[in-house]
Amino acid sequence: MKNRTARALAVTAFAGALTCLVAPSVSASQVPDYRTWQSDVHTAMNGGTGYLDDRVAKGGTKLAVVTDIDNTALETYYHPGEPTADVLAFIKHAKKNGVTVLVASYRSSASGAKEALVDAGYPVDKVCVRKSSEKHATETKQRCRKEYAAAGYTIIANVGNRPGDFTGGNYEKGFKLPDYNEQLS
Repeated sequence: MKNRTARALAVTAFAGALTCLVAPSVSASQVPDYRTWQSDVHTAMNGGTGYLDDRVAKGGTKLAVVTDIDNTALETYYHPGEPTADVLAFIKHAKKNGVTVLVASYRSSASGAKEALVDAGYPVDKVCVRKSSEKHATETKQRCRKEYAAAGYTIIANVGNRPGDFTGGNYEKGFKLPDYNEQLS
C-alpha cells in the first residue's frame, strides 16, 4: 500500500512537471507576444466598420469617433510610431463616411500627438491632451470627451485600451483593446 501511494504521488508530481514544460503558464506581469496582441486587437475591433455603417445610416449631427493613441491607434509597446492596422482601418472607414476623427490622449503636446498620428496615416481632425493639473489619464479622457460633446459632437464610437479610456461616458459604443492588466499604457 505504501509503494502504491508513493508511486501515485510520483506520477502526479511528474505529470505536474510535464504540464509546466509543455504549457508554461504566463505570469500576469508578462505582456503577450505581438502576434497574440494583434489577434486580440482584431477580436476587439471585429464588426467595427459594420457598426459605423449602421450608425451613420441612422443619421445625426457632427458624428465623431474618439481614439486614444498609445497602444490603441499606435503600436507603442511593440512598434513605436507604427499604426495599429485594425484601428487605422476603422478610423479611415469612419472618415470616409463623413465622421469626424477626434483624439483624447494623456500625451502633453497636441501638435506632437497629431503629428505622430498623421505620420502613421491617420486622418485626424482634433486632438485633446492632458492639462498640467491632470494627474491621471482617466481624468484627461473624461474631460476631452465632455468637451467634444459640449462642442456638439455626437461620439458614436470610443476606441481605447485601458479601463479609464471608457470611464465617464459621453460616447455611444466602446471598442476596448487589450491592455493585459493595464500593462500597455
